[in-house]
Amino acid sequence: MSKEELLSFLNNTKAKAVTWDDLFCDNIDINYLKRVDKFFKKGLNYYLDPHTPHKSSESSVFFRKSKFNAELNLESRRIVSEFEDKKLSLSAMAKLSDYNFDRKIPIFHTNQNAKEVAKHLRKDLLPVFSIHKREFLKGLIDKLAEFNIFVFEFIETWNKKNVANIDGFFLNPNVIVLKRQQKSFSREIFTLVHELGHYLLNEEEAEEVDIVNYANNNLSIIERWCNDFAYNFLLGDFSEDIDTVNKFDASNDYGYELINKISSKTHLSKIAIFTNLLLQNKLSKADYYMIKSEIEENWRKKFEEEEAEKELAKLEGREQRGSVPKPIQSPLFIDTLRIAFYDGIIGEYDFCKSMNISPNKITKYLSL
Repeated sequence: MSKEELLSFLNNTKAKAVTWDDLFCDNIDINYLKRVDKFFKKGLNYYLDPHTPHKSSESSVFFRKSKFNAELNLESRRIVSEFEDKKLSLSAMAKLSDYNFDRKIPIFHTNQNAKEVAKHLRKDLLPVFSIHKREFLKGLIDKLAEFNIFVFEFIETWNKKNVANIDGFFLNPNVIVLKRQQKSFSREIFTLVHELGHYLLNEEEAEEVDIVNYANNNLSIIERWCNDFAYNFLLGDFSEDIDTVNKFDASNDYGYELINKISSKTHLSKIAIFTNLLLQNKLSKADYYMIKSEIEENWRKKFEEEEAEKELAKLEGREQRGSVPKPIQSPLFIDTLRIAFYDGIIGEYDFCKSMNISPNKITKYLSL
């Protein structure tokens, strides 16, 4: 990041502006240092280390890759860096505990058929289906944990000023991070399986999973492979139902009945299914964009109705229930921390801090 970006963040809501000289001086004010750490979240001891941080491909994806599929904004870069630190910390714990994170799934290549790879891996990686999307997502995260793949969620509250412009990312060798999509778990599920595709190809990426470019055939070979893999992994045997229909047009009501059925039983969004129909030439471009506009308009109306109801409840003084959603915890993450705790590598404070729990709840996690 540039010094201008740092100063902009530090002075975002503060009356007294911080200058560059305030930061780079013989004795930095502790309050300024705390402001800095609100962004980097390294802990104050990090800045007291006299050694210069070491730039290496092992330490950060930003030194391994020069370009991503999205122009990462400041918050996205911070989140990627935060989870890179978490990955390195977990790796260190595993080595000290002799805990094995070896890869259990082979590396695939883009010259292999994504649909066939998806069909092959569904047998081991697909969880028991649940009509509740969050439960299905949790089941998928649990399944990936069995194969030594960490999955983490990061959550952005509705009133957060600086938001990330990415849906998810994959960090070598075995970490997938997702943005919680509280109002669209279908999108989060698809993103998870898309990033799983990056894991299979062993290709790191941070991105916004873009359906529009997918429809416009405007993706790299890797991105197209990951999208094809994600679509077919979730679609499964329902591909046979689609194969029986030659064309989706006004004569058969664009297959809405079939699409709704498949969407409800796979958690693929309807727009993802229609996008794939366009790519298979089973749906015309004109019809696709008409359907896409209708779906987006319905989403917009639903959102506006929900916001209007919230505003009305506030004006009428009605109690509005709801709490900040909690990220789904991977069993692999909990196991790693538990073993490190029992081996004396971390203490109760670090365990509770990593799990974001109070000390009186530690027994619940240690006895699993």
